[in-house]
Amino acid sequence: MLEKLKKTFSSFVNKTLTEKKLENTINDLKLLLLSNDVAVDTADEICKKITESFEGEQLGRLSSTRKILFETLKETITKILTPEEEVNLLEEIKKKKGKPYVIVFLGVNGTGKTTTMAKIANLLKNNGFSIVAAAADTFRAAAIEQLKYHMDKVGIRVIKHEYKSDPASVAYDAIEHAKAKNIDVVLVDTAGRQVTDKNLMIEIQKICRIAKPDLILFIGDSLAGNDALFQAKEFNKHVGIDANILTKLDADAKGGAALSISFETKKPIIFCGVGQGYNDLIPFDHEIFISNILEQE
Repeated sequence: MLEKLKKTFSSFVNKTLTEKKLENTINDLKLLLLSNDVAVDTADEICKKITESFEGEQLGRLSSTRKILFETLKETITKILTPEEEVNLLEEIKKKKGKPYVIVFLGVNGTGKTTTMAKIANLLKNNGFSIVAAAADTFRAAAIEQLKYHMDKVGIRVIKHEYKSDPASVAYDAIEHAKAKNIDVVLVDTAGRQVTDKNLMIEIQKICRIAKPDLILFIGDSLAGNDALFQAKEFNKHVGIDANILTKLDADAKGGAALSISFETKKPIIFCGVGQGYNDLIPFDHEIFISNILEQE
């Protein structure tokens, strides 16, 4: 996991720098970052901070160049991965006055959105919360059956309508059901068409107007690289997102998606998918992530 990004930073930190070499070395780092799925703006930020850390210094006289590089990288990446506002899902649900707590899930097809919903349902159920799911993807063939399959596995009821029906009405009915039955949490699935689909965005905007979610989650595939970043930015621009979940992090050798999504959205990554099982969801810990991509001094 994250081996390529770790190798990139390790090779950079161990370079022998001089004033003449600094610019070329920074350019080399930027190219390496881009090849590891780090977005251009994120790579620029990292390179800028490193350049600033050496301003006014005579590199040939520095015996601690490696330490400065390491500390600058760690500080910059920590800042990128530290959101403007943290989200502790279990605590947020506990402290909400009035039920239910509504979560809307966003993401394109193939990212693991439905499986992630089931993982979240399983996590919440194991922590004593009651849950119902809304099958508000009424567009994609078999989407309702797929959601019901996973939710049946974790023992969660699914509220559904016919295909082609209004997705917002499904969310509304699920929330009304939760209110009537005193259910703690409603999980709302949404259609996973491409983010360039204007009708999809209008549809999700309507769902959010009706459902008034407490939390909007973007589900991104860490292996999708810059595609995941583009999806996150589009959803954030048109709908707004509160937090991110990255799937398939256990198979990700690059790690750039996590850095880029954190930097571009300024929203926290709260969980990571690390397998196919319903328990294979772990809280995202930026300190562990950093230790996985930087050789500790």
